[in-house]
Amino acid sequence: MLTNHFLSADERAELDLFRQSLERFCDAEIEPHYRDWERAGQVPRALFTQMGAQGYLCADVPEPYGGAGASVHFSFAVTEVLARRGYGGLVGGVQVHNDVIPPYLLHCGTEAQRAHWLPRMARGEAIAAIGMTEPGAGSDLKALRTTARKDGDHYVINGSKIFISNGQNCHLIVLAAKTDPSAGAKGVSLFLVDTSTPGFSRGRNLDKVGQHAGDTSELFFEDMRVPLDALLGGVEGQGFAQMMRELPRERLIIGVQAVHGAQGALDVTQRYVQERQAFGQAIGQFQNTRFTLAACATDIAAAQAFLNASVDAYQRGDLSPEAASALKLHTSELMGRVADQCLQLFGGYGYMAEYPIARFWTDARVLRIYGGTSEIMKELVARGLLGR
Repeated sequence: MLTNHFLSADERAELDLFRQSLERFCDAEIEPHYRDWERAGQVPRALFTQMGAQGYLCADVPEPYGGAGASVHFSFAVTEVLARRGYGGLVGGVQVHNDVIPPYLLHCGTEAQRAHWLPRMARGEAIAAIGMTEPGAGSDLKALRTTARKDGDHYVINGSKIFISNGQNCHLIVLAAKTDPSAGAKGVSLFLVDTSTPGFSRGRNLDKVGQHAGDTSELFFEDMRVPLDALLGGVEGQGFAQMMRELPRERLIIGVQAVHGAQGALDVTQRYVQERQAFGQAIGQFQNTRFTLAACATDIAAAQAFLNASVDAYQRGDLSPEAASALKLHTSELMGRVADQCLQLFGGYGYMAEYPIARFWTDARVLRIYGGTSEIMKELVARGLLGR
């Protein structure tokens, strides 16, 4: 559980109540349906409006824009609870909506853009996605091929995106495109795309190894005309700088997901090994089981301390790209190890999809890929140590 020196005793009590409320919501509105959503490949759009009505969306967005104006801890607590309960596919979409897109609007958008989109996002009426990754451009954002050409009072956008969380459900896409293809990174701009715009189309909902309840899609833009005021912040060529500014929070929230997902995997395993019998005793009595769980618990505690320090740094405005990359690297690798070691303790049952540990295991794998691969994270940390 996140702890923070910035919160007063009253705020911490309020945060505990917020978590308890969300747990009850999960029991009533998510748990009975989650397996069906996994089979369907996405959650219903109505879930976002339900969450919005309960105050679980965009909690740290200022009140004038429809949020609660709460500490960032309230937004992070949503990912914390959902990840610990094993809803990895839902987490992937909610954290984009809650923790990735709002900062772009708040820090980079115009007043009109904030006023138009943020209240709708807070209510869950407009589900948000971010369109960066392309078939030929993943972590190498400078290699984008999607273009936005100015034509009178519009931009004409052509291109495609892939692996887009909330791709089937989204109403808003923060889209990266080249406004000046000859300028490299300085030619990248971000656009706020309303998915009702002619020329936009959704491809298939991709069939993934894990996080099945999260819709992940191909998106296509064919001579799509968006007004000039769809340009984020109203200034061309700032897209790469805007992305670099906001990536630390994206990597921070993945850290939240990883640490609490690992804790959730440990929780279900701890219960299982005390119930499962082998050779006349609970398997939790075997030394290998005890040592494995002890090592997992210790690693999670250390990662939690790293996460707490990173959240503190973020709130001070001191979380550097290198530090956020280190956190994302460490915690995503940790969750993979913990989920794998815990699944092993289930034996053959761990490989059965009906057991929750299987979902923790499959959902964990992508954390080492999205938000920047572990290899890219190592490179960014190394640049902080050694320079380019």
